[in-house]
Amino acid sequence: MSKESNTYFPSLNNIKLAADTIKNVSAVTPLGVSLRYSEFFDANILLKREDLQQVRSYKIRGAYNKISSLTSEESQKGGVVCASAGNHAQGVALSCKLLKIKGTIYMPSPTPNQKIEQVKMFGGDYIEIKIEGDTFDDANHAAVQECTALGKMFIHPFNDEKVIEGQGTVGLEVLEQTTVPIDYVFVAVGGGGLASGLSTVFKALSPNTKVIGVEPEGAPSMSTSIKNNINTEIEHIEKFVDGAAVKRVGDLNFSICKQNLHAMITVPEGKVCQTILELYNKDAIVVEPAGALSIAALDFYAEEIKGKNVVCVVSGSNNDITRTAEIKERALLYANLKHYFILKFPPKGRSIKGICCGYFRS
Repeated sequence: MSKESNTYFPSLNNIKLAADTIKNVSAVTPLGVSLRYSEFFDANILLKREDLQQVRSYKIRGAYNKISSLTSEESQKGGVVCASAGNHAQGVALSCKLLKIKGTIYMPSPTPNQKIEQVKMFGGDYIEIKIEGDTFDDANHAAVQECTALGKMFIHPFNDEKVIEGQGTVGLEVLEQTTVPIDYVFVAVGGGGLASGLSTVFKALSPNTKVIGVEPEGAPSMSTSIKNNINTEIEHIEKFVDGAAVKRVGDLNFSICKQNLHAMITVPEGKVCQTILELYNKDAIVVEPAGALSIAALDFYAEEIKGKNVVCVVSGSNNDITRTAEIKERALLYANLKHYFILKFPPKGRSIKGICCGYFRS
């Protein structure tokens, strides 16, 4: 754990400037009513479709806003470096290509291959990918080491002022796209960049809106930190929701979210998997685990949101089809439709056939 003395809070004016900076790079994504979820929850459920960005997540907003703010000296001194489980990497890769800046991208080994291939496609000859460690934190450590050793600029995925301001443009768009007052916004929290920027916009322009941060149950970094009133590093995390699984949130993000968020909630990974399958089978929407978090949280707020106007930020769709079997299995286990039994056989004295027959007869 560490103590923070953060005095930075993003201004609405800087977020508006970010919106102007990224307007020709980031798409204004749709905000549409989900008829199925609206009927199920007896509420007006709106989905902010950041999965429809060119890089399939909101991360292009913060990445481009940050990299475009660099001076010529900063951007050309060996290029830029970042660490990412995939989505930030794609945003950085595309930004490097558009701005003609060299970039080195560190990614942890569990990153789905689909995300790695997308990074290569978006960055082209302007980026180099390095696989490092088992978690984002491992990759992040290696990236910081390279920056320190070679004097390169580090593009942090969430703990950066320009990145936070870029992500905050999601909130501006939501309020520009609807004429009804928003009662609740559900937003995924990994390192906290999106939640920091978006919650700042709503606090300034729609202070009655309750912004709910959503984390995977196996990586409750922000929830734990807010509960402890200090930014707290979690020793062991569940890596399945790779886009929102960090051991420690950003210091800037912690301070902002602690002040701005109405609440934090954690969602079981199995529930996230159920939501992924439902969105695909019933709505033809493909989301990654982190992208399903905000919608998965609705079940836990079912009573509170009745009759309300609710926005869920669908943060990304960079899912790998090779993960489908694991997603199905986790969903079945969560629904109590699949079970595992562990049988211990004695070293001798009874046959396996006898034990199995005896077990099933009982």
